[in-house]
Amino acid sequence: MSEIRVDTISEKTSGSGTTVSNLVNPNSPFRNVIINGDMTINQRGSTSTTGLGADGELYFLDRIRTYTSGTAGRYTLSQDTDVPPGLGFSNSLKFQCTTADTSVAADELTLLQQQIAGENLQGFCKGTSSAKKFTVSFYAKANESRVVSLELSDSDNSRTISQLFTVTADWQRHVLTFDADTTGAFDNDTNKSMSMIFWLHAGSNFTGGTLNTSWNSNTNANRAVGIGSLLASTNNNFFITGWQFEVGDHATDFEHLPRDVNLQRCQRYYQKLTGSYAQHGQISNVHYNGTGQAQGVYTYPVKMRATPTLSHTTTASNNSSSAYVVAANGGTDFIDSLALYNANNHSTLIYTNVGGAGTAGHGGNLYVQSTITEAALVAEI
Repeated sequence: MSEIRVDTISEKTSGSGTTVSNLVNPNSPFRNVIINGDMTINQRGSTSTTGLGADGELYFLDRIRTYTSGTAGRYTLSQDTDVPPGLGFSNSLKFQCTTADTSVAADELTLLQQQIAGENLQGFCKGTSSAKKFTVSFYAKANESRVVSLELSDSDNSRTISQLFTVTADWQRHVLTFDADTTGAFDNDTNKSMSMIFWLHAGSNFTGGTLNTSWNSNTNANRAVGIGSLLASTNNNFFITGWQFEVGDHATDFEHLPRDVNLQRCQRYYQKLTGSYAQHGQISNVHYNGTGQAQGVYTYPVKMRATPTLSHTTTASNNSSSAYVVAANGGTDFIDSLALYNANNHSTLIYTNVGGAGTAGHGGNLYVQSTITEAALVAEI
């Protein structure tokens, strides 16, 4: 595996004769802009999802987004345990083609990406005379040698830059450094300012020009020139882990965060209301403000990026085919659907809006009643 490592250690002797280490450490904390780059956090719960490839986006692992459009090809995503050895990784993300695309239309694409808020990009000083270079590093492999494009897409200023790299059948560390850009600053807010995109499959609308290897206006024809296709054969796969994005022209060691810290960074964008998919997962204490509606305050364990929406299952296979239950007054009240009221980025009122027949003034406990019930707050970019 190829790798860039920068360690500078010097020693000096103090006036008392004691030897003092003076460490110039490039491995400063929280230098990695990518969240969940080690592919370990998976709040959505599934370790494998099949039949993917229909139009639209999917978040499979936390903060790791796939987007597909136009293709007849299909693939499976899995949280895999095949990792580069001896480097502290436990998981990778695996794409496996399951249906080949034998007739590629011009507008087809399959992407792996992370969308990044402008507030997390200010250290690059983009759009100023002090603009810094961008360095991306990651470990990847495939079933065979294949060319992939990595694109930095500045959505605030409609500018992109790309580089090609070649994956092989062995784990390798790839280090790609991109030029600084003195044109167009990133907005300093919680909205998307950059997408970092791996192009895994594309039609001629995205491959018919000249690859943007310098910062230029966003022209589709120049975005994926020269790539191979993940969806060309059912033998094809692609693994990735150790994804890091940092300021400057050197790649440092991958930043392994404690799992609780990594989870909290992910929960800013997505968090499970129940904490798990286990039956009887608790959501909130509630009270009935009428015979048909129970409500309670839910304070998020982590302040979210923005006011979230509620993603949840509306039916389940258990009692009364209802997804939720309020345990109140010695009995159970089966609930079909939930909603948020007056939500903000740190708390919300959650209430039952379909089903339910309680008694005004009674208190209770709202919980899910099935292992297939999903309830989550979503503030993805």
